[in-house]
Amino acid sequence: MLDMTVPSAQEFRWQSLARLSSGRVYHSLAEVGGQLYVLGGCDAAGRPSSTLELYSPEVDQWVSLPPIPLARAGAGVVTLGKQLLVVGGVGRDQRPLKAVEVYNTDDGKWMKRSSLKEAIMGVAVTVKDGRAFAVGGMGSDLLPRSILQQYDPRKDMWALLPPMPTPRYDANINLHGSKLYVAGGRQCKRSLKAFEVFDMESRVWSILPALPCKRSYSGVLWDASGRLCWLGGLRQGGMHQRSKFTNNVNIYSPSEGSWLKPDDTVPLKTKRADFAAAILGGRMVVAGGLGHQPSVLDTAEAFHPQKKKWEPIAPMASPRCSASFIVIRDRLFVVGGVNQIPSPAHEVLYIKEKECL
Repeated sequence: MLDMTVPSAQEFRWQSLARLSSGRVYHSLAEVGGQLYVLGGCDAAGRPSSTLELYSPEVDQWVSLPPIPLARAGAGVVTLGKQLLVVGGVGRDQRPLKAVEVYNTDDGKWMKRSSLKEAIMGVAVTVKDGRAFAVGGMGSDLLPRSILQQYDPRKDMWALLPPMPTPRYDANINLHGSKLYVAGGRQCKRSLKAFEVFDMESRVWSILPALPCKRSYSGVLWDASGRLCWLGGLRQGGMHQRSKFTNNVNIYSPSEGSWLKPDDTVPLKTKRADFAAAILGGRMVVAGGLGHQPSVLDTAEAFHPQKKKWEPIAPMASPRCSASFIVIRDRLFVVGGVNQIPSPAHEVLYIKEKECL
């Protein structure tokens, strides 16, 4: 008999929330104390924004906060206590930035902090023990970087750590214990299969088994046991070949040190890329994105671990791709994105037994 401890497909519900003040894409999301912040991004003309907005669930409204001193899109943003650390990104001249700024959510003020070692975009940022770590990026010369930088907020200093074996930007990173995993990414617009890990204690990089295939715009999840789940995406075509959307699912197990065999994984129901992906109620969930259809997708599906199958769940009210998303208190917020033009849509996916908002 199946252990039905995860929610059924019928229990997933979408709720449309207050829309952004304007359509947005390549904006950054952050959470402080259960509150949702949206920073920067690009407008319909492709201009980076200095907007900072806070979503207030009690009244279902967006509140405008003091703008970012330096407008930017695609910035790395992490939370340090009650502060938002904003790192790199692309400025209004469409060039990478080295500026670092901090927003204090208590007093509503911005402060300039020590800059990165160089201007970079596509940098991945995470936090461990009150310090921020910035991984890779692309410089002003459009070449990928292997740099690993550590920021100490008490000293307001960036320090260089041993560089990655493989330079890259737009990589996926995850901290699991004292290990910093870096997967995929790009070099000069080409996607990578490189998968490496940095041991925070020994300060040594190790090369892990490469991703099974090159693909970009995948959904990337890390489950509760620290397994890397690489979902869907766009497989690059070779010479005289078109790129193709895929429904592949690849899973890496750190305990086994290898990728699961294809027979041990279940492909998505729909081939898609550039979609929202999260784990809610113990189930992997994907929503929206691009596929072989002429328009963006509104479909969503969730994986049932006991049944070992992907099941359709309720579709999004606003189909789109390139949306920013974040999980706050087991709710998936999907903000902005693109449906021909940047979208102001804002929706939340929740499990109906749990009170929503």
